[in-house]
Amino acid sequence: MANQLQYETSPYLLQHAHNPVDWYPWGEPAFERARKENKPIMVSIGYSTCHWCHVMERESFEDQDVAAFMNRFFVNIKVDREERPDVDHLYMEACQALTGSGGWPLNVFLTPEGKPFYAGTYFPPESMHNRPSWIQVLKYIHHTYVDKPEVVEEQANRLMGAIQRADGAFLSGQTEAVAFDEGLFERDWSKKLFASFAERLDKVHGGFDGAPKFPATMSLEYLLDYHLLAKDQVALDYVDFSLKKMIFGGIYDQIGGGFARYATDRAWLVPHFEKMLYDNALLTTLLARMFQVTADPLYLETLNQTLAFVDREMTHPQGGFYSALDADSEGVEGKFYVWDKTEIEELLGADAELFCRYFQVLPEGNWEGKNILHRKQGYATFAATADIDAAALQKLVERSVPKLLSARALRIRPGLDDKVLLNWNALMCSAYVHAWEATNTPAYLEAARKNMQFLLDHFRRSDQPGAFWHTWKAGEARYAAFLDDYAFLIRAMLDLYEATFDESLLEGAMDIARYVMDAFFDETSGLFFFTDKSQTDLIVRKKDLYDSSMPSGNAAMLMNLQKLAVMAGEEAFAKMATRMMANMKDAVERYPSSFAYWARCMLYETLGWKEIAVVGDNAVTLAGKLHRLYFPARILMASASRESTYPLLANRYTPGQDLFFLCENFSCRRPTSDWDTFLRMLHS
Repeated sequence: MANQLQYETSPYLLQHAHNPVDWYPWGEPAFERARKENKPIMVSIGYSTCHWCHVMERESFEDQDVAAFMNRFFVNIKVDREERPDVDHLYMEACQALTGSGGWPLNVFLTPEGKPFYAGTYFPPESMHNRPSWIQVLKYIHHTYVDKPEVVEEQANRLMGAIQRADGAFLSGQTEAVAFDEGLFERDWSKKLFASFAERLDKVHGGFDGAPKFPATMSLEYLLDYHLLAKDQVALDYVDFSLKKMIFGGIYDQIGGGFARYATDRAWLVPHFEKMLYDNALLTTLLARMFQVTADPLYLETLNQTLAFVDREMTHPQGGFYSALDADSEGVEGKFYVWDKTEIEELLGADAELFCRYFQVLPEGNWEGKNILHRKQGYATFAATADIDAAALQKLVERSVPKLLSARALRIRPGLDDKVLLNWNALMCSAYVHAWEATNTPAYLEAARKNMQFLLDHFRRSDQPGAFWHTWKAGEARYAAFLDDYAFLIRAMLDLYEATFDESLLEGAMDIARYVMDAFFDETSGLFFFTDKSQTDLIVRKKDLYDSSMPSGNAAMLMNLQKLAVMAGEEAFAKMATRMMANMKDAVERYPSSFAYWARCMLYETLGWKEIAVVGDNAVTLAGKLHRLYFPARILMASASRESTYPLLANRYTPGQDLFFLCENFSCRRPTSDWDTFLRMLHS
């Protein structure tokens, strides 16, 4: 048997295509062989920008003796977690149940039926730091499987029981729809939830908790929306403080724009240098909202720089977006991004001294002998303490950064994961819409339109009406789409509809929502499975509930249902949404940071949606004035036609008259044609 990964499209799998390990991709051939030969299956799960995945490959999977042992006694499968998040979710739960923690690389041992019985993350080539070596693990698993099959079976059954129970651990067991006015949420519920978020705030460095520190974008979005809906200035101050700490820190690429995935320290100085599309999509949306709310030019500058990075380094010529940039180049983490002070001095000449002071560059370096560029404050604050002119400082930085960027471009670049994922692309499509709303930059709306067309053209399945693929590369789409693919795509279509008022987008979103109802909905729980009903290559069908680095598919579908219930007049969707919230309310109250997108949906329902319709010959132009303003829980529809049948728009067109309608709490106010009057209504 030879290594089968050469036939794959995933950059991560192709990185392993020349290992001496006889890797299979995930699929029936591997399981068939395991059953036939009665061998355990070793599944190694990672992704292309995973530093420790590369380390374990070099240390163990490229070792001829280790590979020979693996090939003799195991059937070996390599999985790209970004291609198959369903496989990753399932076996990560097994690892967490067994060890209390998880991470990547994730190495899991299965029975030939796919039941996990042992799992761990990174294993070194020699035992150290209380970790056995990889070859010790392999020998232990082999001998246990051969000599003690009853132990393997007992462990597998115990883990499967834990996995099957996990989905219900956070649910209240609500079996029927609950009317929202039956006391599901008290009016001060959102205040109590805000207090729970506040308990975890890092008031020194911003963000939440200690190191490693992730952006926690969804928690910050909750605080921003809470500020706007509950008129709580403390919440806005904290978002402003945290986001600026990130922008000034090393987690933000001061030269090329864009954010790294997380910081290894509390102060945001040292990033794990990989850049992920989804992080930059979610942070772009937050930057856009903060610029709309505060008008702070720092947010506009950072938003534009981040999207310039996405356009320059993460965009396919046809309009799709690539997945990630590696942390490593030349086998060294961060090498592409760090600087010697002497190098900067050679590039900038007389400007170097002030530039280095501003970006905290030291002769001895600030990290492993090199410098990660970061700032302590913005131009004005620094200039005041340094007795220089803020405008002059800004101009110096603006002429210096392109010189460093050009010099950096000559270095050996980090690896690019150039697969295009439906869910991450949909998030970035929405981000471009939000950036356009905040800045009125036509290129941003055009990028969103182009991306949406790319997704509809290349991801729609011809073999299954209504269905989509999950991943695309080099003209080939693969793997049935998952719940979050559909949920984020619906969200992007609704966002783009509210920017353009193209009703074909709203109709398309409804069509996809109906498909999701048919293929993913679980009548018993009122929630959605992560995989569709036609997928049969996993031993158990799971639900994804946590909002981790991205919104969960269920939480995203909840917000879709809330909006579509109003936009399309689907009362059944409103009842489903309420049941979902009733089922998850207790979990959100106990662990708000783990369910922050759920919390936003509940916040909107508690403090009220604003349903806005603009109707008349100039409706689209007038509605555009609302794009520059950010209102949480906003549903915006507009039509210049008497023909629209959507409930918010129907029977409201009057020739020669442009009208603004505002509805909230199940009632509509008297329409007005005056913009200032309408603004007062919105803010009242």
